[in-house]
Amino acid sequence: MSSILEERLVEPCHIDGEPDRVRRIRAQAAERFNALGWPTMRLEEWKYTSLTSLTNIDWKTDPSKGDDPVSPFGDRPIAELIFVNGALRANRSTLANEHPGIRILPMREAMESESFAQHFARYADYEKHALTALNTALWQDGAFIEIAPGTAVEGFIHLLFIGDDAAASHPRNLIVAGRGSQITVVESFLGKGTYFTNAVTEVVAGDGAVVDHYKFENESLQAFHIGTVQIHQERASNVASRTIAIGGGLVRNEINVALTGEGASLSMEGLFVLSGKQHVDNHTVIDHVAPHCDSLELFKGILDENARGIFDGRIIVEPDAVKTSSRQTNRNLLLSETAIVDSKPSLEIHNDDVKCNHGSTIGQLDEEALFYLRARGIGEEDARNLLVYAFASEIVERMKIDAVRENVGKALFARLGRGETQ
Repeated sequence: MSSILEERLVEPCHIDGEPDRVRRIRAQAAERFNALGWPTMRLEEWKYTSLTSLTNIDWKTDPSKGDDPVSPFGDRPIAELIFVNGALRANRSTLANEHPGIRILPMREAMESESFAQHFARYADYEKHALTALNTALWQDGAFIEIAPGTAVEGFIHLLFIGDDAAASHPRNLIVAGRGSQITVVESFLGKGTYFTNAVTEVVAGDGAVVDHYKFENESLQAFHIGTVQIHQERASNVASRTIAIGGGLVRNEINVALTGEGASLSMEGLFVLSGKQHVDNHTVIDHVAPHCDSLELFKGILDENARGIFDGRIIVEPDAVKTSSRQTNRNLLLSETAIVDSKPSLEIHNDDVKCNHGSTIGQLDEEALFYLRARGIGEEDARNLLVYAFASEIVERMKIDAVRENVGKALFARLGRGETQ
């Protein structure tokens, strides 16, 4: 097949009736992507990940809609939007707009709103990041979620993205939590076969807002996934970001956070569980812009067979961000001699009045613990899986939503037991 990397320039997609501002942004993003091109391993930020296999596939630009999707959560979310190959399945979605203070719309229907105009494409940087530019130029739908000031949402909102049929999709989401509001949003990515998902989510946490954002990537082992979560925090806001990756053949997760308001706090956690020839690249940036902000980052990797994982995390403390407290940790567990992990935690500090540290560990299963379990009648594979799950449970068990924690735990057990069927 011909390579889209070599032969095709991106033309911006347009939706009927979209505002002039959106059309201008799309055109700028397309122009920027064409100037930047697909990232290559010559770039420092992409030194561990090659996209050659992705760019050599002639993806469908107008894919079929696939089978009727089934939600992994049943009726437990208070609202749910389901997208197949980037297209909304309205008959399978519930918006819950009858709840006071909650506004949920497909992105293509939200473009005339004041909040959309205020926040769309203002945080995820399409000038510097090619795949963000590609999404900004080509997105066709996604979820717009707005929580009114002072509104505390009970339960969680679920966004489900399903891919198949050699399709390329570019979902775009915008989550705006007003002053003093509370909200939990869960994004799930599933699918079958070979397809490409390039997702961008912008999260805006207003003054004093409390936002929990979960991303669960459990896609086909032949799938390509590139996802960017861009979080903007204002004064005294509190954000918890949790990213779980156990699927996908080639995955790149970018989580970028800007703490721009004094007293903001962030908890960022990630878990990647890989086997076979899976390749998952986790790239994080936490930018402390304002003073008196706290961040705590913990990423864990579990790798077996010929899998390769990357953690590239950077914490930036700006000159005015005095009294910053930040801790960054990456821990990795290798289950085979052929699995590879690259760990690169880093600090970039521009003032002296801070408390910051970072660390990284790479190890194998504790042989004494394994012997202890075997001596009590537990089979070798079960003992191994218990120890691996115990390593992962620090992150899984801290998920506040019971349904999400149970779903992730079940999927994780299936992966550890080689129960995957994708």
